[in-house]
Amino acid sequence: MIATIKLSPTCQGLLEFTSELTNIVSQSGLKEGLCTLFVKHTSCSLIIQENADPSARRDLEHWLNRLVAENDPLYTHTFEGADDMPAHIKSVLTATSLSIPFENERLCLGTWQGVYLWEHRHHPGVRSVVVHLS
Repeated sequence: MIATIKLSPTCQGLLEFTSELTNIVSQSGLKEGLCTLFVKHTSCSLIIQENADPSARRDLEHWLNRLVAENDPLYTHTFEGADDMPAHIKSVLTATSLSIPFENERLCLGTWQGVYLWEHRHHPGVRSVVVHLS
């Protein structure tokens, strides 16, 4: 089974979509298997991260922004703005796909784990995440 989740982040940062993904798994009719996610963009990524304390997400965002700074004079790919090349680098350093097993129609996530789109652009558009259940 394949589905697509459309997400509309409004700014740079982590956007949780665990509930949308949980709904797809629970309504699939499949009891167990593997949920594979793939984001169809080169300037955002997918991660599994703590969903209880927002300070963990803020710290991750600040750390990655410090690691991959905007306006680095080494960048030549700057046509779309100062955040363009850093967004591509951040995407390479994180992940564009994830695999999560599921059983009893539920994702096998830990108690404090959530699934996130990590938007790396300041003014993003709609993002598409392909979900494949097998």
